[in-house]
Amino acid sequence: MAKLNKTGPLVSIIVPTRNSESTIAKCLQSIEKQTYDNVEIILVDNYSCDNTIRNAKTYDIKVLFKGPERSAQVNFGATKAKGKYVYRVDSDFVLQPSVVQEAVEACEKRGFDAIAIHNTSDPTVSFWAQVRKLERDCYRHDELNAAARFWKKEVFERVGGFDETLVAGEDYDLQNRLVKTNIKIGRISAEEVHIGEPKTLAEIVRKHYYYGKSVGRFVKKDPVRALKQISPVRLGYIKEFRGIMRQPEHIIGLVIYQFVRYSSTIIGIVTTRLERI
Repeated sequence: MAKLNKTGPLVSIIVPTRNSESTIAKCLQSIEKQTYDNVEIILVDNYSCDNTIRNAKTYDIKVLFKGPERSAQVNFGATKAKGKYVYRVDSDFVLQPSVVQEAVEACEKRGFDAIAIHNTSDPTVSFWAQVRKLERDCYRHDELNAAARFWKKEVFERVGGFDETLVAGEDYDLQNRLVKTNIKIGRISAEEVHIGEPKTLAEIVRKHYYYGKSVGRFVKKDPVRALKQISPVRLGYIKEFRGIMRQPEHIIGLVIYQFVRYSSTIIGIVTTRLERI
């Protein structure tokens, strides 16, 4: 529901969920604590079998149900959104308090059509979360490895929203289509923090094996740009080289993480192709 203290254009925050009971409360708390007042929260659940909905209903939200994946969930939420702006917030993210306000001001005062908000990792979750934070923070100023998740609704609709056939790379795919339309994409200083980081290598394997089963479709849509976006060698690592070298224990972790990540993805790709033979 929209907050009663309405100031500025309405922002529709769409939160796709699936068995998100462990993170949804923190996510919604961070949204309710935003310094920007005029928001509506639309939770689109993929038929969770845990306490996601029970935990979420203590907050001022609208609950919808849709599957089979996040892309379809966000698109469906956008069709029900009343806001001038649409903002996708995954259920395992928390927002710094000024994220929405900064994004609206950047669009309203500086003429941007979409905003790429840097997301970092919560290093308290695990060692692998610390490794992910090192990696993610290398992309803070990287134009290639960044994707807008805050858009003018009419811009989101104009480019067709998310491609619902994609499970992996759907955010990059939308970004690539936005770039081709030459709309203005800005950045803000406030950040999102990912609290759903892996605690074990087994979690990393399962996640990227699953992504690998559909990543080929993402690459086929824009091979040149997509291959750069999923490459293990990225410009951000070079730009942040000095900072990386100050964390030797995490450098080793990053090498292991990337090996496991890409190996699992490749196995997912190969498995999918064998299943089609």
